[in-house]
Amino acid sequence: MSLNDSRSNGKRSAPREASAAPTITVTDSALIPSVGEKSLLSAWNISFFGAIAILILLPVLRPKPFVEILAFVPDGLVATFSVTIESIFFALILGLLAGLGRIARTKVINRIATIYVEVIRGIPLLVQLFYIYYALGPLLHLRGTASAVAAMSICYGAYLGEIFRAGIQAIPKGQMEAALALGMSRTTALWRIVLPQTVKVILPPIGNEAIALLKDSSLVSILAVSDLLRRGREYASTTFYYLESFTIVALIYLVMTLFFSRLVGIMEAHLRYHGRKHH
Repeated sequence: MSLNDSRSNGKRSAPREASAAPTITVTDSALIPSVGEKSLLSAWNISFFGAIAILILLPVLRPKPFVEILAFVPDGLVATFSVTIESIFFALILGLLAGLGRIARTKVINRIATIYVEVIRGIPLLVQLFYIYYALGPLLHLRGTASAVAAMSICYGAYLGEIFRAGIQAIPKGQMEAALALGMSRTTALWRIVLPQTVKVILPPIGNEAIALLKDSSLVSILAVSDLLRRGREYASTTFYYLESFTIVALIYLVMTLFFSRLVGIMEAHLRYHGRKHH
């Protein structure tokens, strides 16, 4: 399975009939732009700077209600970033453990990791949010942000687990064999030789998952978390400016996802450059 393995909620790969068969991959996160693309009229430039221009022009052309909306939603941005950062942190830990478990030689560990990945990927994120908040929340004393972070981490940990697994298996087996021949233990070789190389391979798909998680964080608004979307809904429900409120929310999400897609592209190019330099 490649790093572009299908995700049940957004990525699908064409079935392979032969090892050289082409694959078609569609991603539900923002595309990572090419750092080498210099055109001022590139799709990313038009989308990103166009969204910023609209965010600036709307309050100028129509102060009421756009100025009020922009003053009302910033604390929702803090909640959105808080949930996203905490969730991706714990999801990376779970993903690494799941990925290592999926390649473990111990059958019990391998089976547990595989069950976790398959079960979680088979349940929609929205269902997991409701289940953890309403079913497990009272038992585990998880409320609001804590339950949202738990659900997002568990869900994305399963997808990241497959990315880690595919990334580790993409490293030539000769790397591990050479490390073992030099007297390293398998664990030491994994952490010092294999995983550092794996990071360079998995950065783009992990970046895409992080961006997808940022967008999916809007779902936590149903759990009484005052994120960006919920703040927009609160303003709209009291003023009835639904079109204006959700236009601002959509533009802010667009700017954020495009910005982070560019950041991931820069990081990927930086790692690729240093990889060539070391070789």
